[in-house]
Amino acid sequence: MSATVILGVIGSDAHAVGITILEQALSAAGFEVVNLGVQSSQQEFIDATEAHEGDAVLVSSLYGHAEQDCRGFHEAIEDAGLDPVTYIGGNLAVGQDEFDRTRDRFREMGFDRVFDSETEPTEAIAALKADTNVAESEAERARLTS
Repeated sequence: MSATVILGVIGSDAHAVGITILEQALSAAGFEVVNLGVQSSQQEFIDATEAHEGDAVLVSSLYGHAEQDCRGFHEAIEDAGLDPVTYIGGNLAVGQDEFDRTRDRFREMGFDRVFDSETEPTEAIAALKADTNVAESEAERARLTS
């Protein structure tokens, strides 16, 4: 059984290349992907999670204003009675300070995992499989070990 992933770019950010690559990689890895596209609101993520019974929410942001865009996000998810795994990744802060500090700030905001803009899709996929208890298929294990 595969997990359903809600993917999108939050706020006023219009960067689409990264989520397109991630959508393709997640689909190839066996996940059901609902791609909200760019300039998605918190409510759109919540509505899609509810409508598609999302197991995970992956928020992307490259324009550096993710902290403002994500304020109150986890409270709104909780108020909706949802409990998906939540990830965020990209260039999350203007002038990206020490990434460890950025990671800590987003973890404090409630995100389960925080990735920088240099993260490879395979790293996020491995984490997602672990966090959603999705086992790799025999074919995928064979491909990865050959």
